[in-house]
Amino acid sequence: MVTHAEMPAEALPFADRPVDKAPGHWVLARAGKKVLRPGGLALSTWALKRASLPGADVVEFAPGMGVTAAAIVAVGPASYVGVERDPNASARVDAIVSSVGRCVNADAAETGLPDESADVVVGEAMLTMQGEKAKRAIAGEAARILRPGGRYVIHELAMTPNNIADDAATDIRRALARSINVNARPLTVADWRAFLEESGLVVEETRTAPMALLKPGRLIADEGLGGALRIIRNIARDKDLRSRVVSMARTFKKYDRNLCGVAIVARKPMEEQ
Repeated sequence: MVTHAEMPAEALPFADRPVDKAPGHWVLARAGKKVLRPGGLALSTWALKRASLPGADVVEFAPGMGVTAAAIVAVGPASYVGVERDPNASARVDAIVSSVGRCVNADAAETGLPDESADVVVGEAMLTMQGEKAKRAIAGEAARILRPGGRYVIHELAMTPNNIADDAATDIRRALARSINVNARPLTVADWRAFLEESGLVVEETRTAPMALLKPGRLIADEGLGGALRIIRNIARDKDLRSRVVSMARTFKKYDRNLCGVAIVARKPMEEQ
């Protein structure tokens, strides 16, 4: 895994907000967690390997802390452009990728990038946080900037099983929204696939992994033993941080059987001759 120096807490997005008001992913970042993906580092690595990144023009939506950006740069893309709405995160990622590209402060639904300018678009753990209209706009933007044959790679939170009852799905979404302070709207794996296909893309591969973001085994696998111990120490020392993390962990555990991480690799069809 490519690592980089930790961001000081005061430089984090939402650092000026009380811990109880900040979005859950930035609360975990404040605790020192770097890998903020529902299916973990292994699922992200699987997806990126199938994206044909070396020598490609790559765009990443919402790179956040820059962990995936660093991993992309490490395999030698022709270019990298991050599209990040938060200015602090955008500046951080811009520094990480400066050898091969840049990070622009813009919305993933309106990147301002040229048509058919990317071979690969990557988006991890960001569509889940959007409503239906925004999801469609972001996927449509990915399809617009991809060249024919290019790939859109996503890693998101999913609900299981595919035939989960509407009432159960609503309960999960409401519980997640209360816990992480974001109006999370995960789809089932089947619905994620259908969503990409409705955006004009062809789904090539799909893989799932347990949603074990805060379980000890996943913490060590994603962050290393030293990183996991540092996160635990940071949480133990901060009462407000501990309260939020415990609340999130309880919610994730309650719905453990109905949540997973999903990675999907989809392709933009070649133009008809």
